[in-house]
Amino acid sequence: MKTLRSLAVAAALAFGCVSPVLAQQPAQPPAPAGEPVPLSIAVVDIDQIRREATAVIAAREQINKYHAVIQAEIQKEEVALRDANQELARQRTVLSPEAFNEERRKFEQRLVDVQRKVQERREEMDNIQNDVMRRMNDAMAEVVNELAQEQKFGLILRLDQTVFAAEPLLVTKMVLDRLNKKLPSIKVAEPASLKGGKAAPKAASKANKAKDAKKQ
Repeated sequence: MKTLRSLAVAAALAFGCVSPVLAQQPAQPPAPAGEPVPLSIAVVDIDQIRREATAVIAAREQINKYHAVIQAEIQKEEVALRDANQELARQRTVLSPEAFNEERRKFEQRLVDVQRKVQERREEMDNIQNDVMRRMNDAMAEVVNELAQEQKFGLILRLDQTVFAAEPLLVTKMVLDRLNKKLPSIKVAEPASLKGGKAAPKAASKANKAKDAKKQ
């Protein structure tokens, strides 16, 4: 009998039969995958860094000097245009209609030239400022990445994109100090217009020239 009973149990296991008691046992929970890693967060005031970075301050002073020189040049052009306009008004009564129209055409062309020059100078200064900020932003991004790796930050946010940030989360001063060491100054290129050259044209102007060339 014992032999028959042992054979029956063996046969049941072999064919996959499970005892109703064993079938009702709850499944064992999976092994824990490890404790979750806490997220370390930091916040940076980008606007403060752009205001207080030593490289940006020095570059801004140099740009202001260039701007003052260009502005003085533009003011001279404006004074000359006002004088030419007054002279044109006086000549209206002494010149023939044909001669007056010719003088007026010259004045209008001169006005267009000055307006174009002002626009080119403005774009030139904008390009210089954008170049300074681009170089500063590149250096700041490197500093932030280095700081994140050293301090094991999992997330770094901009202060102007957060609703609230507690003081301990702010790392602005740390970033600013490292940035000043990494990029103590930025060399500002002298505007081409001040060197006797012509201001760099806009990308749109280059594209228009390319289109005109294709049409020809």
